[in-house]
Amino acid sequence: MTTLSGNATEAPLSDVLVLDCSLLSAGAAAAHLADLGARVIKVEPPGGDYVRQLTWPIIEGDSLMHHEVSRGKQSLVLDLRHEQGVAVFRELAAKADVVIEAMRPGALARRGLGYEALRALNPALVFCCLSGYGMDGPYRDMPAHGLAFDAWAGLVAPAYDEAGFCYIPEHPSVGMHAGPMVAGMAICAALLRARSSGTGAYLDLGQSDAAAYMDRLRSETWKAYQRPQSEVTGNASDDFERRAPGTAGMREGVRYQFYETSDGHVLFMASEQEFWKNFCHGIERGDLFERWPGQRYGDHARNNRELQAQLREIFATRSSAQWLQFASDHNTAIAPVNTPQSLLDDPHFQARMPWLQAADHVADMLPFPVKFVGENLPEPGLAPQAGEHGRVILEELLGYDNAQVQALLDAGVLA
Repeated sequence: MTTLSGNATEAPLSDVLVLDCSLLSAGAAAAHLADLGARVIKVEPPGGDYVRQLTWPIIEGDSLMHHEVSRGKQSLVLDLRHEQGVAVFRELAAKADVVIEAMRPGALARRGLGYEALRALNPALVFCCLSGYGMDGPYRDMPAHGLAFDAWAGLVAPAYDEAGFCYIPEHPSVGMHAGPMVAGMAICAALLRARSSGTGAYLDLGQSDAAAYMDRLRSETWKAYQRPQSEVTGNASDDFERRAPGTAGMREGVRYQFYETSDGHVLFMASEQEFWKNFCHGIERGDLFERWPGQRYGDHARNNRELQAQLREIFATRSSAQWLQFASDHNTAIAPVNTPQSLLDDPHFQARMPWLQAADHVADMLPFPVKFVGENLPEPGLAPQAGEHGRVILEELLGYDNAQVQALLDAGVLA
């Protein structure tokens, strides 16, 4: 890997060794670390992680999710039901910086490989338990998939079809993506401390926790509204009326609202008086500002249907691209409105998120979103086949010779 100036450099986590005991989408936690240069060994059960067969699309025999969450990893299939398998894992953990248990809490402890056992071998070890509902609480042992975390956190509501049957509406998945990202951040923080003090850490994160945390403003608002009106009010621009939390309180907005253009939609966000004034002058309608100047901050002109009707007519006269250029020219807040499909053609998306190409990675995938200015992060390797790197891992990290590896293969411990 080279910097943009051509000078050699190391990836941020190039000297970090991670043992990743994950199932399904939670494997993204270790994938983020691999994207940053860590050596990640995916320790899989016999038969491998069934993420390869789960969900759609299937690309060249394996799921897109597998290509996403397993990229850049090495795979070691190790049967932890055998004492020899446990012994191999302990040897690896003694050399590792991080162990990630991304499955139901206590899965490794039941094999004698929990945090306390491994800390005795490696006091500086960072052990992260990333599970569905966390290590405690009444739901800790319940199985779940990614949608469960969003449903639990109140992020997605049941919809009904024309026959009256409930169905799951389309929505962005939050917990299954936010959980691994938050875990990666906490792991890096714990690694910093471990490197300076020699003290490891035992991290506990539920993907449900992450889903709730990502939407904390709404929950915190309802909690705040439990206090009396004398202590907690709405905005001054709303005469201190308590609006519904978050986007629910935006329904009646006028100066902060979606508007249809000649070829799509834009989001108008002139809640600041300055942006509203710039918009009015930019379209040569200073009369709108004179009649409805609004307050300096947070004024959405709620329920002003007369103004909304005029704005609807105005926005319909130009294309979305023309309105975006207008916003740039006149310093007012107008945003593009995309779908997950149209986003791919958005010029800003194309400039900021260059694809990892299918020609090199089997699937077209987005890169790690943080840029190290003046540097290039390493290109992640392919998602591995189950057990693909077993021999290399044991020989390079543990010094096993061919006879020792073959003995494990013959015993069924290694695949």
